[in-house]
Amino acid sequence: MKNILLADGPVGFQVCEWLIANYRDDIGLIVVTGDNEIKCVADAGGVPCAIYTAEQALLAVARSHGEAFDWGFLVWWPHIIGKSLIALPRHGFINTHPSLLPYNRGKHYNFWALVEQAPFGVSLHMVEAGIDCGDIIAQVPIGYDWEDTGATLYAKASAAISELFKATYPQIREGRIVRTPQDLMQGSFHLAKELEPASRIDLDAMYRARDLLNLLRARTFPGYPACRFRERDGQEYEVRVEIRRKDK
Repeated sequence: MKNILLADGPVGFQVCEWLIANYRDDIGLIVVTGDNEIKCVADAGGVPCAIYTAEQALLAVARSHGEAFDWGFLVWWPHIIGKSLIALPRHGFINTHPSLLPYNRGKHYNFWALVEQAPFGVSLHMVEAGIDCGDIIAQVPIGYDWEDTGATLYAKASAAISELFKATYPQIREGRIVRTPQDLMQGSFHLAKELEPASRIDLDAMYRARDLLNLLRARTFPGYPACRFRERDGQEYEVRVEIRRKDK
């Protein structure tokens, strides 16, 4: 078996490090977004690695290795891939998606889960031409409560998706996966451009207290922009919230 991995971020690093340590011979090529820590661990493990520049260039690099890839994996990969790349591995690509599909397909899963009070979790699914719409391979639900924020859901999903991949990979390589089609009439889908308009607070609007608190904590993520409002004088402000359980 030879697989191609397109990996990025801390999750990509954890998965690649684990695969190199446990299934090194399964890896035909690791593709990264730059000269980063994933490339370092691939080079140290003697695994072929390429830096992504464009999809056509990647296809040429992959074919130059002379490998007939069995599986492809998108591990925290930031780019949508096209039909030619999807068709490269014999069995197709599997994506790691940090939501409980079909809920929160697309972008900013942690924000929308809290705003919409949707079921949350992580999923492995087959990659198709649409966005996050392929058959589900494996899922794990993740609970949350009033103390959670956009930041804590991001952290929970990052940890859970790595563990789900590790638990599921032996089944994938042994051909023991079960594919479950998504019911796309259920769940939700959001584009990246929806985040900023949804994060604006109108000081003169009426909100349910529950909805406003959910909005504020969904955009509470240190190091990233928060919810915003503008005063009549034109001055803009950011607002975050901290909610802590009161001991009895």
